Amino acid sequence: MPVEWQPVRQSRTHELVLQSIEQRVFAGELKAGDRLPPERELAPVLGVSRSALREALRVLETIGVLVAQPGRGPDAGARIVRNPEGALGRLLRLHFALGSYSLEDVLEARVVLERSSFEAAARHASAADLDEAEALVLRMGEPDVEVPEFNDLDTRFHVRIARSSGNELTSTLTSAVRESVRPLILRALEAAEDWPATAAALNADHIELLRLVRAGEGASAADLVEAHIRGLHGTLVDEKPTA
Repeated sequence: MPVEWQPVRQSRTHELVLQSIEQRVFAGELKAGDRLPPERELAPVLGVSRSALREALRVLETIGVLVAQPGRGPDAGARIVRNPEGALGRLLRLHFALGSYSLEDVLEARVVLERSSFEAAARHASAADLDEAEALVLRMGEPDVEVPEFNDLDTRFHVRIARSSGNELTSTLTSAVRESVRPLILRALEAAEDWPATAAALNADHIELLRLVRAGEGASAADLVEAHIRGLHGTLVDEKPTA
């Protein structure tokens, strides 16, 4: 059934355009994969300028629910998508940088999320999920891995386990929270006096976490991941400059 578009009021126009599109998403009239009409068609139907429409579409693209393909042809135009992970991570990083959340807030959020995800992964993770996680752990154990790559692999390992838990929201939030402190964790790793020893100790935790998940020992995995997070991330909190 084609979507019926209605004109919107001119006050704070781009926000009203957003509201109009949101209402159609909430009503199920627009779903992931659907394309919006071309700007030249949609703007007059909504009764707004093309610049106001573009502003609303840029907001939707930023929050990860729309992708715009410039040009002409069947792939051109704006399409509804589901991409919350990158958008939430970017938003959380900005708010963390602006001081909306403290290091302690992020630490406690990580602990809650990852305790839950590791415990659930011990019940629900597939062999393929855990094989992928194991490949990340093996690469982290290679002697030629430099700090930036280790940090990236570390992030991917924790997010992979969260995804294997069977809870997409936990996975998305875990990724966003971990990404919000990625630069700080990278600096902490780079400041390690003995990088090979630091990497070996961190990866020993990863190896044991993976073993516990494979063995279905969710409670033990949850306890270990909390200690693991409080180890390095807790150091960042302890070293936070005081006012």
